[in-house]
Amino acid sequence: MEQTECTVEQLSFQAVGRRQVVARFDGGQLSSDGGGLLLREVERRTCLMAQFSACFRDYRSPTMVEHSLESLIRQRVTGLALGYEDLNDHDQLRHDPLIATLVEKADPTRALAGKSTLNRLELTPAGNGEDRYKRIVYDTAAIDRFFVDAFLQAYPKAPERIVLDLDTTDDEIHGGQEGRFFHGYYGSYCYLPLYIFSGEHLLCARLRASNVGPAVGTVEELERIVGQIREHWPEVKIVIRADSAFSNDDIMSWCEKQGVDYVLGLARNARLERMLASEMEQACAESKRTNLPFRSYKDFEYKTLDSWSLTRRVVGKAEYLIDKPNARFVVTSLSIEAIDAKTLYENEYCGRGDMENRIKEQKSFLFSDRTSAATMRANQLRLWFSSVAYLLMSALRRLGLKGTDLAKAQCDTIRLKLFKIGARITITARKIWISLSSSYPLANLFARVCANLAHASP
Repeated sequence: MEQTECTVEQLSFQAVGRRQVVARFDGGQLSSDGGGLLLREVERRTCLMAQFSACFRDYRSPTMVEHSLESLIRQRVTGLALGYEDLNDHDQLRHDPLIATLVEKADPTRALAGKSTLNRLELTPAGNGEDRYKRIVYDTAAIDRFFVDAFLQAYPKAPERIVLDLDTTDDEIHGGQEGRFFHGYYGSYCYLPLYIFSGEHLLCARLRASNVGPAVGTVEELERIVGQIREHWPEVKIVIRADSAFSNDDIMSWCEKQGVDYVLGLARNARLERMLASEMEQACAESKRTNLPFRSYKDFEYKTLDSWSLTRRVVGKAEYLIDKPNARFVVTSLSIEAIDAKTLYENEYCGRGDMENRIKEQKSFLFSDRTSAATMRANQLRLWFSSVAYLLMSALRRLGLKGTDLAKAQCDTIRLKLFKIGARITITARKIWISLSSSYPLANLFARVCANLAHASP
């Protein structure tokens, strides 16, 4: 059967005065992603995608390969950073010479990989590439080390102290994927990936089924991450920070044995509330007197009836919000001499809220929740592709946007303001000319970002 031709030759729009307005997709070698050149400069200084590609093994016959392993990975990750979440998008993007330039295609006039080839990459099997059609295999341990290495490389010298934030998020799924379970709290079928950040640096993105507790596997992740960090920075002080889902004895005992401090939320219970009752009464009275919220803090020692192996320091927040009480608790290994209760809660513990913004940024703008493949292994790889795209954007923020109005911008703002620039591409024997739109309003900012990247240390 002959394929139906769906391309619209001419599009008509409302006239301007007596002039007709018509449009055609016949502009030739044009791209809507001219600013993506910044991603290439970030990669040339960080080698993030090159290091990530080294975590794969390619068992394809070299004589039968048109698209190298590294170019496939660059194409997929770059596409996510530019806002193209679906593999289907690449059936058109593969003909974009600017995308080919970003992927380091030797001849940008030749087509990149299509959706089928990229799909075979994502469906990478376990083992030694015995599958006839899917012969690229990833090394989980190598990828785990890569994310920590990327964090270590971001610092010119060892910091005195780092904070590792831990959290989970719901990754809603809608098909019959492997590892599909209903989660009562989120009210949907979902995965429950575990994230570990340090500031805006991503160190772990582990896809998990949602039929496990949030803290399951945390000690194992901390063992490898902290061990790798201390190989390079043996003197650095490490603090972990998380909500009450992580305040179990296994995690706290491991931290105490390893010399790692912790600041963890602690779920309310009747015993804790009784220990804070006097302070809550005072907070309620003061709130009613001033008709404003009021809070105070109490330091005390606490041990559960049977689940904790020892007594630990707990800080209670006695807060009354005009119309209701709002008691909160934090358990910590930090001494009262090192940090007082108010500072511990408001500065140390509440600072973990920024991690939630980083997770939302990756889910909403870099499509980490597009885990619609049939297997957990393929969906884990999709999560990692999104995570590497996040690392690129974070590096651009750190190296290129420092000192600009976009220094703290989220990925979607960076993409809209810096990447989505109309460009005409002209390819000659010696040069690739990229003519950016003359009416682009942020040309001065773009030039400044280019200069920042040019002077950034590799």
